[in-house]
Amino acid sequence: MQFVRTLKPGYLEFLLKIHEVGQLQVAARVLNMTQPAASRILKDIEERCGTTLFKRTPKGMEATPAGEIFIKHARLVLAGLDNLEKEIFALATGVAGEVRIGSVTGPAMGVLIPAMKALRDRAPGISISIDVAPSVDLVRGLDEGRFDFIMARVPPTHDSRDLHVHPARNEQVRLLVNDDHPLVGRSDVTLKELSNYEWIMQERGSPIREAVETTFYAAGLPPPARVVNSSSLLVALALLTSSDMIAPLSEEVTALMTSEGLGARLTLIEAADLMPVSPYFIIREQTRDLTPAASLFYKQILAEL
Repeated sequence: MQFVRTLKPGYLEFLLKIHEVGQLQVAARVLNMTQPAASRILKDIEERCGTTLFKRTPKGMEATPAGEIFIKHARLVLAGLDNLEKEIFALATGVAGEVRIGSVTGPAMGVLIPAMKALRDRAPGISISIDVAPSVDLVRGLDEGRFDFIMARVPPTHDSRDLHVHPARNEQVRLLVNDDHPLVGRSDVTLKELSNYEWIMQERGSPIREAVETTFYAAGLPPPARVVNSSSLLVALALLTSSDMIAPLSEEVTALMTSEGLGARLTLIEAADLMPVSPYFIIREQTRDLTPAASLFYKQILAEL
């Protein structure tokens, strides 16, 4: 039975067509074959198989028990080849495969998630992994090959000559509090008033904390003295809902935290002073090409921006 391994897919399709239409001549015509050639192919297969695959009846050609087995496996083989072709095409065109992204919190909420939803409609076969971390860790992960690309800031200590850096967005700090906070509903709340409350902020050196402290220093004021240090959104959410603390977060994050579906009863304080954050970028390695799937996601993110 070694000859089975050498059968061309076209021959298997031919046998399936005979089984479907019940006539050798019709099967040959549908597949653009001459009847003599079709007869020779069927005879050769049956001789090498050592048994008859079809018998002629008044109703046409019917599969023998051996023919039924042959037909069953021919369907499986052709279906497998068809799936192989589809999967290879999907990988080559980027509509399948794995994409690994790293991001700081703001763009993960405001850009990556909408881009991922849009890409799912076009390419549901793509598997996407998103890690959220500080820029220093993300750039290190990009160097180590753990990410296809990242959305982050370039640390001042990092040599960026090997990076392709594409501008993304500037961020603004917004001040998140619970609905019952004493400063809610007022406009142009001053920095001096804000400093009377306890804050929950990321660790020193983080872009948002630097933006807050720079704004206070520029106004000739010391930054808030009572601070809980945490980068966890869950910790911030728990503290905000049970106290009058203030959480400075990116505009993209606060838009999600104050959405109706969250149900956390959070809102924003309208501060008199703007607190701009240094911009973030889309960053990838200069020397490493993106996979088709990663390239497709990269373009979708550019469209979102």
